[in-house]
Amino acid sequence: MTEASSRAVGRAAWIALVAAVLVLGAKLLAWRITGSVTLLADGLETVVNVAGAVAALIAVTLASRPADEGHAFGHGKAEYLSAGFEGALILLAGGAIMVSAGIRLLSPQALEALPLGLALTAGATLVNGTLSAWLLRVGRRERSPALVADSRHLRADVVTSVGGLIGLGLAGLTGWWLLDPLLALLVGLHVLKEGVDIVRGAAGGLMDAALPLEDQEELRRIIARHLGHALEAHGLRTRVSGRQIFAQLHLVVPGAMSVGEAHDVCDAIEAAVAERWPGASTTVHVEPEHEAEGHAGDAILPA
Repeated sequence: MTEASSRAVGRAAWIALVAAVLVLGAKLLAWRITGSVTLLADGLETVVNVAGAVAALIAVTLASRPADEGHAFGHGKAEYLSAGFEGALILLAGGAIMVSAGIRLLSPQALEALPLGLALTAGATLVNGTLSAWLLRVGRRERSPALVADSRHLRADVVTSVGGLIGLGLAGLTGWWLLDPLLALLVGLHVLKEGVDIVRGAAGGLMDAALPLEDQEELRRIIARHLGHALEAHGLRTRVSGRQIFAQLHLVVPGAMSVGEAHDVCDAIEAAVAERWPGASTTVHVEPEHEAEGHAGDAILPA
């Protein structure tokens, strides 16, 4: 994890927090002036956005700390804790939305100042949509689970807000106010699904999930191109910890190869992996030629 990457992620987390507070204010004002349970549901989801942005900021700050004596592999998993926390908050918000919608479903009521409320919500939704796309781009580039989770939640917020705007617009035109609690129920279901997805992804990271398959294949190609005069590599294993990647493999070398030459091959592999995934930690174990697997098993042969 580079210092530039840490700064970029920290800056994004701060921007997300400030934007979440502003959007929350607009949505709560829209709810207050209209009395719409759909806009209340939208506002509750944004409350979670604020809490999630705070959690993400704390997590990326912790994750950016370098490895120390007590945490030899760094603090990257703090971001998964943040993502899991945000997912749990989303589940709570989804449950609260469902309850509020159920109560209003029993006694629908006409909404007040609907055009102004919809205008406020539309502006907040535009901010969220722009922020979500930007956070996703930064999160993927810097391999930040916390920012990606925040982006996904904002995207869910945008989807529910757009649906609410359309539905409430129809309710205002037709006078069928039952649409308000029905839309809120749909918002609640969508929020619950998003919460489950985020919690599942965070759990996978905490359990040392491997690199995605496409990245594993790319890693194997990189290793093959830098084997030099080594016979093969095998036993490749990977894991992801926050923004950092860990890989380990066995390098089989000819009996006539010197320790210095084998070391050069190891350095070349480690440098190539770090160039593709900055901050990656690669461990190479050198083995004699009788350990070669040839074309069997998971052997990586020189390109």
